[in-house]
Amino acid sequence: MSDRVLIVMDDSFELSSIASALKLHGVNVVGEVSKSSSAIAVQSTLHPNILLIDMHNSDERSIAIARDLRVEDPEIGIVILVPCADLRILGEVHTDLPDGSMLVLKNTVTTIVALCDVLSQSRLVLKGAPPVWINGNLALSNKVSESMMSKLTNIQIETLRLVAKGLTNAEIGRIRFVSEKAVEQIVSRIAQVLNVQPDRTKNMRVQLVREFFSWIGAPKH
Repeated sequence: MSDRVLIVMDDSFELSSIASALKLHGVNVVGEVSKSSSAIAVQSTLHPNILLIDMHNSDERSIAIARDLRVEDPEIGIVILVPCADLRILGEVHTDLPDGSMLVLKNTVTTIVALCDVLSQSRLVLKGAPPVWINGNLALSNKVSESMMSKLTNIQIETLRLVAKGLTNAEIGRIRFVSEKAVEQIVSRIAQVLNVQPDRTKNMRVQLVREFFSWIGAPKH
C-alpha cells in the first residue's frame, strides 16, 4: 500500500503550508485536521497509514492521540514534530511515546524532502522498536538550552509551565497543594538554574516566561 498521510496541526497556516508542500513532492495527503481529537474521528474513513502530528503547548495531548490511532491500526507510522527535545516542557512524558515513533525537532527540518523521507521511513520501523529522534545537527544554542532544561526537576518544569500560563504563586500553590512560600522558593530555584539574575529593572517571572516560550519555538519579543 502506498503512503497515506494524515496531518494533525493546530496552526491552520502551518497545516496548509506543510500539506501543500508535501503534495507538491508527491506525498498522498489524505487528511488535514486542526484538532488532535478529530484525528480519531476521521481515521476510520480516511484509512491513513502514516500520522504526522504536531506536538504543541496546548491542553490536547498529542501523544495520547497518537497512541489511540496506533491501537486502531498497529501498523500506522507515527511522525511527531516537536519544538524542543525535553517533552516535559510540553507536559508530556518520553515513556508514553508509541513504539517506533519518529520525533523530529521542527527547527532542524531544513527541507520538505527531508520530511518526506522521514514519513516514508516511519512505516518501516519494526514492532516494539523504541522511539527514534531525527534531529539532524543541532545548533549550539539548542544544545545549551537542552542542557539547561535537563537540570530542571519535574516539579520545577511543571511549576514553570504554570507560571507561563500566567498563574500566581498562590494559584500554583493551590494546584500543587503546597504553600505560596514553597512555590516562591521553587521559582527562585528555577531562576538560578536558568541563570536568570535578579534585576530591579526586569521582572523575573517575565524573563522566565520568555525562556519557556523560546524553548517551545515561540519568538522572543
